[in-house]
Amino acid sequence: MTPLSPQPSLSRIRIGSAPDSWGVWFPDDPAQVPWQRFLDEVAQSGYEWIELGPYGYLPTDPAVLTEETARRGLKVSAGTVFTGLHHGEAVWEKTWAHVADIAALTQAMGASHLVVIPSFWRDDKTGEVLEPSTLTPAQWRDLTSLTERLGREVRERYGLRIVVHPHADTHVDTEENVVRLLDGTDADLVSLCLDTGHYAYCGGDSVKLIETYGERIGYLHLKQVDPEVLADVRAKGTPFGPAVAQGVMCEPPSGVPALGPVLEAAQRLDVDLFAIVEQDMYPCEPDRPLPIAVRTRAFLRSCGA
Repeated sequence: MTPLSPQPSLSRIRIGSAPDSWGVWFPDDPAQVPWQRFLDEVAQSGYEWIELGPYGYLPTDPAVLTEETARRGLKVSAGTVFTGLHHGEAVWEKTWAHVADIAALTQAMGASHLVVIPSFWRDDKTGEVLEPSTLTPAQWRDLTSLTERLGREVRERYGLRIVVHPHADTHVDTEENVVRLLDGTDADLVSLCLDTGHYAYCGGDSVKLIETYGERIGYLHLKQVDPEVLADVRAKGTPFGPAVAQGVMCEPPSGVPALGPVLEAAQRLDVDLFAIVEQDMYPCEPDRPLPIAVRTRAFLRSCGA
């Protein structure tokens, strides 16, 4: 009998999970589990790191949140903000007001990253088209220059590093657009949160991106897509929200991309990276996330993480 090959030790990768994996998309929604249950179950699943999720879902008082996470053995890796910086200077003050509170809580929780998600060009619930799906050259200039400004301001005021999250139904989605953002921004100010599921959803190759733009990878979200559902979504032009409800984001290791090679490519960068599991499941039955989380954590351990 041939012995099994030992799995590589992914010593530079820190695994966590997020409210998203419990079907949480909004600060307050009757379809979502209470925050106490999320914290209990994410700890029960074997994770040590979490993200804040939508601002207001978890307690926003740092003292309360510190107590609630510490007694469950949890630590915060990042906060998340949504931006529409391609709209230019006119949206800066509104954007900063949104960012500042979240950045302050993220800093207070000892985290060092702020995940920046571009705004949707169509509504993720209704599918209503809000604006064109492509940007003009002037909008690209606004996006890149103001993203750099955001990176500088967040670092100087809160000591955080921004990591831009390519996302389906936004203007930073495909390989072409991700590379355009990276090539148009200062590496010292703007890094990438590579979400393996969203990148695959939009036709990208995560391993190739890590190997090509490794110095720009500042953070990972681990997610897989179901190829059959994705093919149907693409054929019908289904918006992202309904696609999630249809099951386009699936439990590892049943989808693509294979997460083992992604994690191995990230390990070869020889830098410390968070890899946060995010299985989009909104809406979902309250008893569904925990068993999936337990199985996913076990699977990632089998990969060496």
